[in-house]
Amino acid sequence: MGKILQPGDFGFFAALANAGSLSAAAREMGISTAAVSRHLSQMESRLGLALINRTTRRMSLTPEGEVYLDFARKIQGDMDELEDRLSGASLAPQGLLRVNATLGFGRSHIAPLISQFCRQQPKVDVQLQLSVNPPPITEDLYDVCFRFGTPPDSRSIARFIAPNRRILVASPAYLKKYGQPKTPEDLTRHNCIGIRQGDEAYGLWRFTSPKVKLRGQPNPMHSVKVQGNLTTNDGGVAVAWALDGHGILLRAEWDVRQYVKAKRLVEVLPAYASPDADIYAIYAERHRTSLRVRALVDFVASAFEKEER
Repeated sequence: MGKILQPGDFGFFAALANAGSLSAAAREMGISTAAVSRHLSQMESRLGLALINRTTRRMSLTPEGEVYLDFARKIQGDMDELEDRLSGASLAPQGLLRVNATLGFGRSHIAPLISQFCRQQPKVDVQLQLSVNPPPITEDLYDVCFRFGTPPDSRSIARFIAPNRRILVASPAYLKKYGQPKTPEDLTRHNCIGIRQGDEAYGLWRFTSPKVKLRGQPNPMHSVKVQGNLTTNDGGVAVAWALDGHGILLRAEWDVRQYVKAKRLVEVLPAYASPDADIYAIYAERHRTSLRVRALVDFVASAFEKEER
């Protein structure tokens, strides 16, 4: 009689849960959907219980499936850690690395760095997923996630990558036509380019004024509800609109620095600071010793450090 639990089942079930459907899992594993269904049925038969609720269009985990998945991921993490410790730091990182980043930032910064990283580490297979909102760390959909701000989940590791100071910019042509705002409140009379990203309150810009700080008091905060005729969820598109003279844009300094230096964009209200949204690499505690996770995070951190110099 075969064993109820088999080592190969853990990785299979974790991959199936991450894929979200039998057909998607089949594509990821490079096998047929029928083979995936057969493997799952064999697992459930040995266990004597259902792990997944199947419907025509989607699947969901049963309560027993949730328990199985939790242990499968822990076992996989322990196996990865054991492999890394036995192999030693002298060996090159290898294996699958699932990476997540936000749309504009991921496209313009993380994707090019992954291209360079894979040239140096050809044994690492990277799957990059770009999304509007960062995924919950607890769902274990990714090995490392590059995002703005530290996560609320203290159980994950947050590695600081780079500062992210946001500044207001506009084209010289726009400012010549509509004038320079003198205070944050003046922004309400200007056309402001909106970006819908993450969980930030849309159209609400906040600023502090370091030049009018009162002794023993925090910097005065200005909250301004801005509006304009152009909005997007892509930072690159928003920058292009600002360059075309459509309005004032609040954007990360590293995203517009080259245009400010070239005088194609002008910084607006430089005395007022927007709250920082520093860049972090987020990964689960069990990936602390993972060679491939550590290699990528170190590579990205080093690249941003060079860019800041």
